[in-house]
Amino acid sequence: MGEEIVLSGMRSSGKLHLGNYLGAAVNFVKMQHDYQCFYFIADWHSLTTKHNKVELQESVKDVLANYIGVGIDPEIATIYLQSDVPEIAELYLYLNMFAHKGELEKTASFKEKIRAKGVAINAGLLTYPSLMAADILIHRAKYVPVGKDQEQHLEMTRTFANRFNRIYDTDFLPEPKAFNFGADLVKIPGLDGGGKMSKSDNNQNNAIFLTDDEATILKKFKKAKTSDSPTEKDQVIPVEINNLFSIMEHVSKPETVQQFKDSYKDCSIRYGDLKMQLARDTNEFLKPIRERITDLRTNEKLLKEVAELGKEKARKSAKETLDGVREIMGFQYFK
Repeated sequence: MGEEIVLSGMRSSGKLHLGNYLGAAVNFVKMQHDYQCFYFIADWHSLTTKHNKVELQESVKDVLANYIGVGIDPEIATIYLQSDVPEIAELYLYLNMFAHKGELEKTASFKEKIRAKGVAINAGLLTYPSLMAADILIHRAKYVPVGKDQEQHLEMTRTFANRFNRIYDTDFLPEPKAFNFGADLVKIPGLDGGGKMSKSDNNQNNAIFLTDDEATILKKFKKAKTSDSPTEKDQVIPVEINNLFSIMEHVSKPETVQQFKDSYKDCSIRYGDLKMQLARDTNEFLKPIRERITDLRTNEKLLKEVAELGKEKARKSAKETLDGVREIMGFQYFK
């Protein structure tokens, strides 16, 4: 395990899907052997939009089981709950003292929530970037794997770190960089013919979750958006069909992928057959992962042990940072 620190978090709003797994989790498993990795479950962040405590408790356990089930080793990496590390909340308070109302209101995520109908705008939504910055800076992480939708928040984290360092004439807080997976970055499209696979509350059929059973996987692929069948040989493959081929390239044998691409070229493809094949191959691909997660999800004793271990390791790191911040800010009045 290397010395450079990498941090990534996931809101406790549900389970991992195929896009999360191939696009991030596979790389997280590799990274844990090369970096000092902190992977947290962002249960405080979830409170910006949801307040059902039963759903919160169940979804936290879901994400914890998913993290371990995909291959993240809690003995090597640190897996912890955000709410188990109170030092984050204290750093969040300090960072809010350096955050400007105008810059918080300009974030794309905040503007999006304002435009969304039926969403109550609370202070947590406004100061979401400050909490995200506290999550990152509490471990003085050097790298953060982020998607396009989080790049602005990472930039604000750098701004807050730079502002703190400038005010107190120090270099204590690092300015974290986005971790680029390069050639290892995989983007899995959704089943609705639009953008990437996501766990939107509005369309659960857009994503294949790691714990979906065989019947559910088949049902979702049957509903996947397609286009008109090709009418000319070597016709350009439309986005909707290309999306299905993209998923197939990760779960099916190369010869199977080629067979269906050839059938598209010669206009003999049947979309029903394509979807059935995709469902079968996806189920076989996910079966061992699904079984591991299911077993873990029923073992609450183990999940608790993992959470306790992660809490201990995360708080040790967080305390070191917060002690340094408090001393720099002058909060140690007596030696």
